[in-house]
Amino acid sequence: MPYRRTENVTRRLAARREAILAAARQAASEGGMAAVQIAPVAAKAGIAAGTVYRYFPAKIDLVAALIDEITRREVGAMRRAADAAPGPLSALAAAIMSFAAWALANRRLAFAALAEPVEPVLDEARLTLRQSLAAELEKRIAAAAGGGHLPEPDAALAAAAVTGIIIEGSIGTLAPDAAGRERDVVQSLTLIALRALGVADARARGLVVQTRLPGMPD
Repeated sequence: MPYRRTENVTRRLAARREAILAAARQAASEGGMAAVQIAPVAAKAGIAAGTVYRYFPAKIDLVAALIDEITRREVGAMRRAADAAPGPLSALAAAIMSFAAWALANRRLAFAALAEPVEPVLDEARLTLRQSLAAELEKRIAAAAGGGHLPEPDAALAAAAVTGIIIEGSIGTLAPDAAGRERDVVQSLTLIALRALGVADARARGLVVQTRLPGMPD
């Protein structure tokens, strides 16, 4: 009779995997992807290195899983913020602010996931993260345009441009120091993106001021 995992065993294995990824996330937040090494991650997770290898045979597997976890988490946060907004234009503003707020609140991690040099084999995972963030923006841009709130743009091109605005304005080499004024910088980046999409300044300011994000000071 083949062995079948009980629900408790399945939950325990899933919890251990999540603990490993949480430790990897912490390591990347502190020292970039170069810091995501099996032994230090195992120590942070409070388990043996051999246990980590059972889940992730090599560092590349662990980093790829971390980038995938970041993708699901941050795209999900953008989607929830947008879905809670009252209309398509405010949903777009909320999605942009969610993306920018994450990048500014987690600059080291965001840089590690989006821009830090990594092994070429990880480029596909990183591209998937960028594509997923842009795809969520593209959906919101298309909805706002369809509702008559924006000029009819090339939604895919516009989403790529807005993604660039957020990444370069928050974690790029020329990005200003946002320490202590994160909310102001998030609002400024959102205003710049909305203006680039054709939203009038006064209306854009109203959208941004009215948007509230969890974890960001008012």
